[in-house]
Amino acid sequence: MDWTHLIYFVGVSVMLTLMPGPDILFVITQSIAKSRREGIAVAFGLCTGLIVHTSAAALGISAIFHQSALAFQVLKIAGGIYLFYLAYQAWRERGETQTPELASEIKENWGAMYWRGIWMNLLNPKVSLFFLAFLPQFVTAKDGAIPLQMLLLGALFIIQALLIFVFVSLFAHRVGRVLTRQGQRMKWVNQVKAGIYALLGMGLILEGKD
Repeated sequence: MDWTHLIYFVGVSVMLTLMPGPDILFVITQSIAKSRREGIAVAFGLCTGLIVHTSAAALGISAIFHQSALAFQVLKIAGGIYLFYLAYQAWRERGETQTPELASEIKENWGAMYWRGIWMNLLNPKVSLFFLAFLPQFVTAKDGAIPLQMLLLGALFIIQALLIFVFVSLFAHRVGRVLTRQGQRMKWVNQVKAGIYALLGMGLILEGKD
């Protein structure tokens, strides 16, 4: 696998990662409403989930969701329910306001946000299908074992995704600091976050339905 091939793959991966989707929106909303620490914890959780999806694609497990409409639909519904739960949690926080001083004193639960990112990613079967369809386009038989090539490409995708998510989290946190100086504005931040999660959950469940 030559360097030009890998550079092209990374370039395409960066563009795909930057496209608006559940993962990057999740990082943005957590970083604005909470803190950069929580946003980065979510980023690590999401990328941990990508490790599972990449391995599943390399081993062919993702094909189960491609071939079984029932398995795919069940996981989509589970993912949608989880997003609705996050929307409910955000809606409950809509009246809470934080000053920069108070926010700096709060010790965010890294473990909880990390696992939230993992579940957010794992409960979206479209990610598995994405890797199953995307990675094989960049592998060739002459470069050796195809599963190993897919794992290598998956690792590159995860690294660039993590870097982008961390950068986005830091930027979104700066926006959040501006909003936290104005309590009234912070009230609608959680309302917007709740709306985004609800729409993502609805889209995940309803997409592909007749």
